[in-house]
Order: sequence, then C-alpha cells, then structure tokens
Amino acid sequence: MKLTEYTTQVLKNFSGINSNIVFSTGNVVSTISEARNILSSATIDMDLPSDFGIYDLNEFLGVLSLVDEPQIKIEEKYAIVGDATGRSKIKYFFTDIDMLTAPNLSMLAKASAMQSADFEVSFTLDQDTLNKIKRAASALGHTSVSVTASAGSIALTVFDPDNATSNTFTIEVAGKYESEDFNFIINIQNMKILPGDYSVGLSSKLMSRFTHTEKNVDYWIALEKTSTYGA
Repeated sequence: MKLTEYTTQVLKNFSGINSNIVFSTGNVVSTISEARNILSSATIDMDLPSDFGIYDLNEFLGVLSLVDEPQIKIEEKYAIVGDATGRSKIKYFFTDIDMLTAPNLSMLAKASAMQSADFEVSFTLDQDTLNKIKRAASALGHTSVSVTASAGSIALTVFDPDNATSNTFTIEVAGKYESEDFNFIINIQNMKILPGDYSVGLSSKLMSRFTHTEKNVDYWIALEKTSTYGA
C-alpha cells in the first residue's frame, strides 16, 4: 500500500488538529481535537485494509519520509514501511485504539446529519478571503473573527473581543441569513482546514460546518460561547 498525495495532505492537516488518529477499514478517515471543539471527516482516494491506531501522526508521517517511495504493509500490531527497492524498512508499532482520542460513530453520524436547514447563516469562504483574514489576524494580533449581517451580505471582521476600541479588519462575502440579529464568533486558531473554497453554515446551537467545494472533506468547528443569535 502506498499513500497517495491527497491522503498524505489530509493526514498532515489532521495532525494539526490532533496527533492521535484511529484508522478504520475503508476510505474514510476522521479526527477530533483534544478539546472536542474541532471535528473532521474526509473520504480519501485509497482503501485501508484494517483498523489501527497511531499515537503520533506527525511522527508516523516523518517515518514515511525516511524512505523513497514508501510502501506500507499493515500487520496486526504494526506496519512495515519499506522503500521501492526493498533495501530499507521500518517496523512501526500501532497504539491500542482505546488509548487514543477519536470521534465515535454516533458523533460522526450526528454531525454528518446536519443539513442546510439546520444553519441560520450560510456563505461561501474562498481561499483568497481566508488568506486575507489570517493575514489580518497576524498583523493585528487578534484571534477572533465575527460573522454579522451587512445589507444583504455577510461581514467577516477580525477583532479583539476584549478591547472595544481595537483595530479591526472587515471583508464582505455573499451569503444568506434568516435574521439580521446575529453575531457569531469563530476562533481563527480553530480554522485548521485544508486549502480550498468552502461552503460554510453557522448554527445558533454554536456549531459551524465547513464543507470543501471540491473535495469530500468536512469540518465541524464549535463557535465561541460569546456568539449571539436573536433577541
């Protein structure tokens, strides 16, 4: 078995959410942060032969880089990582799945069942807009972005929630909302998503869903408790 470029990209992204990961038989991988405020699921372009757990995903990906064109053979308790020539190989032991932080099936099913109607606010977030938000956050030293109504559009504002007179950066995007009376807050540090464009939905239940417009990958990110909706 050889990891594809896309699967490697997904795993590198997941390693930034949680270093633990549980692989399940098939072509769907998922992860959840230790704080349980970020959940993600992705359909990859390869099939995994069995269930196994990795304690340190960054380390595992680093091991794969030790050999050229790594070939992976999954055994019951470990993986054999070898190069294309067969001259080099690494024996990498798995971790007991029960010791790892991973989303359970009911959690994934509940999150995946959320439909468009469950979100009172929706908009498209393209990569260019996301880059501008992150650059503004870095330049201003802020970690929060508010989502509010703006004359039929959606205003995304980078700000400091602890300082009413702080400098801000605002960019508007096309979107829909049921009521203009909302102020959803997202911690920018929780927006650990793959590059690309996303359809975004925000719920008054303080949950957001980021769905990649080209790849089969979703992120459910908890909104800050200071978010408001309605009177």
